[in-house]
Amino acid sequence: MATPKLRFKEFDGDWDGLKIKDLVKSLDAGVSVNSEDIQPESDQYSVLKTSCISSGYFEEGERKRVLLKVEIERLKERVLDDSILMSRMNTPLLVGRNAYVLKAPAKTFLPDRLWQLKVNKDRAVTRWLAFYLGSDQGLNQIRDLASGTSDSMKNITKPDVMNLNLFAPSKEEQTKIASFLSAVDEKISQLTQKHELLSQYKQGMMQKLFSQQIRFKADDGSEFGEWRNYKLKDIADIYDGTHQTPNYVEQGVPFYSVEHVTANDFSNTKFIAEDVYQAELKRISLQKGDILMTRIGDIGTSRLIDWDVRASFYVSLALIKIKNEDNSSFIDQYIKSQNFQRELHERTIHVAFPKKINLGEIGLCMIELPCLEEQTKIANFLSAIDQKIEKVVKQIEETKQWKKGLLQQMFV
Repeated sequence: MATPKLRFKEFDGDWDGLKIKDLVKSLDAGVSVNSEDIQPESDQYSVLKTSCISSGYFEEGERKRVLLKVEIERLKERVLDDSILMSRMNTPLLVGRNAYVLKAPAKTFLPDRLWQLKVNKDRAVTRWLAFYLGSDQGLNQIRDLASGTSDSMKNITKPDVMNLNLFAPSKEEQTKIASFLSAVDEKISQLTQKHELLSQYKQGMMQKLFSQQIRFKADDGSEFGEWRNYKLKDIADIYDGTHQTPNYVEQGVPFYSVEHVTANDFSNTKFIAEDVYQAELKRISLQKGDILMTRIGDIGTSRLIDWDVRASFYVSLALIKIKNEDNSSFIDQYIKSQNFQRELHERTIHVAFPKKINLGEIGLCMIELPCLEEQTKIANFLSAIDQKIEKVVKQIEETKQWKKGLLQQMFV
């Protein structure tokens, strides 16, 4: 019986077994043209990047400007309103990814690696089909069609996609499902916008606080003293992690890498053996109040270790240990500031791949410190914003997981 687990009560009966070609009139690709990786003005022509399809959503900003008349004349397949885009050639993970386009940007065309699905509006609701194709079930069906000799690049063919099997309800039920899931998407969009605004607000406040445009006052209302300049090495000891490629074990001591710091998620870790950890402790220990900072690849992302920790870490991270009573949370926030990040990247070795920064160069970066009381006030203020940002991030993730569960239950 072809019916979903979760269904609106006003509908019953089996869904119809169909093929994509019963609902889609054509799959049409664009062409590769010479373009500039610059955002186009509203009156300029553009071609989409393959990255315009991101986690099931259409990223309008992922476009490249097309200026040359000879290239403009070659453009093919204009992006349409109420359409679905699909990646026909990409990595094994991204091939077949798709996104719904509600309102197409003007004068925008497809590249050769993207298809536009033109839905038969008499048979299907475009948004409903987009939700199906973007569900785990739909994506898995499409990925199973992918072929290619390269492990890094796969492709799918029009005949295979058009002959894909699926079950579909009436247009009325499709409309109901699409409207409901669109409301969930709107909630995710609102939360994402809130996250962006909070992040922008924090960046603005950091700039004003660390440039001393805004100053806190002491609890008694008096002014704090002048800030003092230091090299980071004057107030902190700086170490790197183990240089040995770790041999992971099923159970043992957590081992941190760049990915944990950049994602700010230390829960999903691999483990090293206890004896390896004990040997590393003779050189350096990771403790609460320390700061981990990426020093290879995506340089300059820092995370304060504000929990009791028993872990080791890799050479791609720098460990910053505060020498005295300075507020480690303030220093972590200062490391994130524009001025510190700018100097950090000026000292980066760009000829290496991946690029990196030496510990000595990190230590030479300048930092301005107020008195401890003002450090604490600034750190607490910025940490309160961080907590709000983290709360929104959690809400976004929870809503996305809820949507994922709905997609699994609302389709056959």
